[in-house]
Formats: sequence, structure tokens, C-alpha cells
Amino acid sequence: MGKSDKDKASKVVADSLRARSERDAGYREKALKLYPHICGRCGREFSGKNLQELTVHHRDHDHDNNPADGSNWELLCVYCHDNEHQRQVEAQQGYISSGNGESAAATHSPFADLKSMLEKKKK
Repeated sequence: MGKSDKDKASKVVADSLRARSERDAGYREKALKLYPHICGRCGREFSGKNLQELTVHHRDHDHDNNPADGSNWELLCVYCHDNEHQRQVEAQQGYISSGNGESAAATHSPFADLKSMLEKKKK
């Protein structure tokens, strides 16, 4: 890659990052105007310096879906937001069987053969 190609690539990356930052700031500011500064999960209130800990969560997980009425957003504290995304990852990996938070059934039974093991030990 020549110097001009590297410069072009750097400019594209910088422009993309700037556009994303502007987009994120735009919908965050709108969400903060629309909704009370309270986490939608844990109910913690935010103001002043700790307002930065309140994030915008996209309910459908599509960061490009930003309707003006805010119907795809909810305000979550950073902890609840991380938890929500972790739940999504676990659901995709099959750890959670349904969307209601129930865990998938266990496939291993550690005590399945306990009776026969105890009987062998007695002999």
C-alpha cells in the first residue's frame, strides 16, 4: 500500500468514526430529552456527574434504527446495559432457552450414578 492509499484509508476510518460519534451523540441527547434520567431496569436515578453512566440501549439491537419518537430506545445504566448485552450473547450461544430469562435445562446430572457408587464403596 502506497502512502496515498494509507492516507485515504486513514481518512475513511477517521470519517467513519466521526460520523458514528455524531450519530451516537445525536440519539443519546434526544433520548435524554425524551425520557426521565432513570435506568429502565434497576430504577437508579442519574443527574449531574453520574449522568454519563446512563446509556441508550437499542431494544432491537440495531444502532441504525433511531426513530425520532425514541420507540427503539431505553435508558439503562452501564451495568444493566452490559448485562442486557451479555444476556443476548448467552442466548445466541444457547445458554438461555427463552427470552424470559429462564436458563436452559441442565444436561449433566452429577448424582445420576451416586447410589451404585456408594454401593460399590460399601463392598
